[in-house]
Order: sequence, then structure tokens, then C-alpha cells
Amino acid sequence: MKYLDEFNDPKLARRLLDEIRATVTRPWALMEVCGGQTHSIIRHGIDQLLPDEVELIHGPGCPVCVTPLECIDKALEIAARPDVIFCSFGDMLRVPGTDRDLFRVKGEGGDVRVVYSPLDALRLARRHPDKQVVFFAIGFETTAPANAMAVHQAKRLGLTNFTLLVSHVRVPPAIEAIMTAPACRVQGFLAAGHVCSVMGMAEYPELAERHRVPLVVTGFEPLDILEGIRRTVGQLERGEHRVENAYARAVRADGNPAAIRMIEEVFEVTDRNWRGIGRIPGSGWRLSEAYRAFDAEHRFDVTGIRTEEPAECRAGEVLQGLIKPTDCAAFGTTCTPRTPLGATMVSSEGACAAYYLYRRMSEPALPREEMNPVG
Repeated sequence: MKYLDEFNDPKLARRLLDEIRATVTRPWALMEVCGGQTHSIIRHGIDQLLPDEVELIHGPGCPVCVTPLECIDKALEIAARPDVIFCSFGDMLRVPGTDRDLFRVKGEGGDVRVVYSPLDALRLARRHPDKQVVFFAIGFETTAPANAMAVHQAKRLGLTNFTLLVSHVRVPPAIEAIMTAPACRVQGFLAAGHVCSVMGMAEYPELAERHRVPLVVTGFEPLDILEGIRRTVGQLERGEHRVENAYARAVRADGNPAAIRMIEEVFEVTDRNWRGIGRIPGSGWRLSEAYRAFDAEHRFDVTGIRTEEPAECRAGEVLQGLIKPTDCAAFGTTCTPRTPLGATMVSSEGACAAYYLYRRMSEPALPREEMNPVG
């Protein structure tokens, strides 16, 4: 707790806010591309403490939320099979497919298990050689090394009953897609520190230069976020568009070379559909040819999947930063954590879940003078 408290200091928060107010002279729109940052922003009311000129736009920073509906429906189909133990992180169990979720499959007799690591699923495969063990491998670059290691170990051990259902997505192509969208208003990015701790920052300078946007690698505590905003606004006011590392305690320019080597051995880049957004070229990973035998989509013949999103759900627009959750008529009424229409309401990193959890049911909320910067 000592080290967390250092990044929740109200005096330092007010000082950073004062610096931002003293710097900004015109409206700027910044996007955070990390669900953890979104939750921290809403929990602490950071967006409401900022000067009116600084707008924070929530981007597609939740990997659970952008997992395509077709992939979720494939997971549901595989998990329902009697010879399968289907393993997933807990935040996927309530994500709605076309007509059910993994909790319902479990309630109907499917062997669906929550695990805390893909290596837990690997151990289940060793203990249950008579079952096909499938791990739902989703996430940004952050979770890719552990998933790659699980497959690497499965191949080394000669396991034939372990596979991954892969829906990995990559952040830099998503930033490219956001910046080239016709309705884009984003003028600067707070980049996800945990992604950069794995992959480093090598892909970002080209994006910053091509689109002339500052890109500041940012952490997740209140002071981290305020410092990221301060640096981004400073660059915008000076007419700069550089990559800065405001999370140096966790991020190196070259990331984690060992993790990158493992990813490059096991995965290859592919195009990927993002739920609510569409297909983004080069934005995902799939298992490489050398590890294709561990791909659940190849192992199981799951075809004829027909998907249908609820017409009243506007989660796709939330993920693109076009609207806030409170702009959706279903938010907090027909769409709640108990009755979710989209993944953004049930994922632990979803923007709609953050607004609902912290009772941000409408805009604006409390006047700035009544709010505690980190309380």
C-alpha cells in the first residue's frame, strides 16, 4: 500500500491540475486506450476535475469488450461439448453472445472453469488426458506472453488435448484505425503502460509522426494519469507530436525482449475483427503454422455461426469514442450488469461498467469544487 499511496497524493494531484489549467489555452480531445485507465479516471472523477478545455475520450481499451461476437459464439459452442473442459478468465463468463453466455453454458452442464493463468489450464490438460482442454486466449499484448508460453510448454510436453481459442488484439493498428476514421476527434493519446511494458515503444513514433499526435505512455494511478494528461496537453500547446514515456518505472523503450521473442515464436500477425468496430488490418495475432495444432478453431469444426448484436446496444460507438455510455438510451435501464446488452457493461475494464459502478448515471455530475482529486 505504501507504494500505491505515493501515486494517490491529493496535494500532488492538485498541483498537476493547476499546471494543466495554467498550460491549456484552447480545447483538446485526448483518448486513453486502456480500460484500466478508464476505470481510474471515472472512479476518481479525473475527467470532471480537468479544465473544460480538456476532454477525455474513452477508446477501445478493453480486450474483453472488443472480442468479436463470432468468437464468443464459437466459445459457447465448444464449451457446450461433453468432451471439453473450457477454461477462461472470470470476466468472460458474463459477456453476452448472440443468445447466451458462458455462465448459462455452465448452468446447462458444460464444464466451464475459471482459471487465473493459461498455465492452470495446461495443468488441467495433464490431469485429464481423456478431455479436450480449451483456454480462451484473449487480450492485448499484455496477456500474449503467458498464452504463448502455455502453448510452447504444451508442445514441449507432447500434449494433444490442449488448445487455445485465440482472439488476441494489438493496440498500434487500433490507434491507426481510430486516426483514419472520418469522425475522429482525437488529438492526443494516453498509451497503455502495461502494453508498452511488454512491447516497448518502437511502433509508436511512426504513428505520432504520421498523424501528428502526441502519444504519452501512461500508468494507471491518479497521479500517473494526470501526469500523462499534463505532458500531452503541453505537447499540443507547443505544437509537438512526440512519443513520451511517463511510466518509466515500468516501461523501457525496448519493452521485455524475452516476452517479445516468445510471442514472435508462437504467434503471427493477422487481421482481426473488433466487436463494435469491424475489421482492422494487422490488428491481431493467431497461432503460427508451427503451433497450428494447438488452435481450437482448427481442432473443432465450429461452422454455421450466425451472430446478431442487440439493435438497442450502442457499445460499438462507446468503443470508438463517438459517445459516452450515458448517451445510450439503454444504459442503466434495459442494460445493467445483471442484464447486459454488450460486453462494455460486464467486463471489469468496460467503460459502461465503470460508469455504472461509480454511479456516473448522467453528465455532468458533481461540481468541481466539491470533488476530491483522489478521494
